[in-house]
Amino acid sequence: MADEEYEMDGGYEDEPMEPEADEGAEEDVDGENKDDEAPDPLLGDDEDKEEQEQGERPRKTSKYMTKYERARILGTRALQISMNAPVMVELEGETDPLEIAMKELREKKIPFTIRRYLPDGSYEDWGVDELIVEDSWKRQVGGD
Repeated sequence: MADEEYEMDGGYEDEPMEPEADEGAEEDVDGENKDDEAPDPLLGDDEDKEEQEQGERPRKTSKYMTKYERARILGTRALQISMNAPVMVELEGETDPLEIAMKELREKKIPFTIRRYLPDGSYEDWGVDELIVEDSWKRQVGGD
């Protein structure tokens, strides 16, 4: 007969079967996840100590901004300015976002932090205002 050919399991063969709960395992009835209970207070302290130690110890990397850092900062800041971010310097008729970003960099008003990773996996954070920016474009065109 035709009824004998089909199984009446109510599902499709392609659907994965739901795993059965182990007999001794507890189910999460209240919707609480036991892994998300309270954060370990020791983990937060380690991060704070690491940041404090990092600020106190002498830095290993150069105090000069690289041309790659400069390019990324100017590009990112120009994009922000073009999307109507507040400008940190007085404008004197500038409308080009890149020119405004360059003026902010010259006056060290860009609110960015550069993270430089070291080979041992640690890193150093430098504020844009802490780094020395060489104006290489001035040397190329014969400026100051």
